[in-house]
Amino acid sequence: MMMRGIRGATTVEQDTDNDITAKTKQLIEKMISENEIEPEQVVQILISATSDIHAAFPAKVVRTIDGWQHVPVMCMQEMDVEHGLKQCIRVMMTVQTEKRQDEVRHVYLENAVILRPDLSLTKKTEL
Repeated sequence: MMMRGIRGATTVEQDTDNDITAKTKQLIEKMISENEIEPEQVVQILISATSDIHAAFPAKVVRTIDGWQHVPVMCMQEMDVEHGLKQCIRVMMTVQTEKRQDEVRHVYLENAVILRPDLSLTKKTEL
């Protein structure tokens, strides 16, 4: 088994508990399904949010996924870089897997697709 980092990001339309929760859950579940991850494989999940997100902790979503209650999760504030993408939630999931680095599927949703268009799922699907 190798340790791999799986990246993901999404954006919210509004700084509300509902929008933050829904978009984070969509992102995490897509990362899980695309990479066939079981909770026992996960070493940790680090979640950052831009400074304009205040209404909820995105990390609380992980505890709502069946079987994922014991996965260590931490939230933090993303660097506030001038001209950076706003209302953005980023995820770094560290997992134990047999997948090669080039087999890992990173997930970028909503406006976050501009962060890494080279890693988009659409591009990999077209290959």
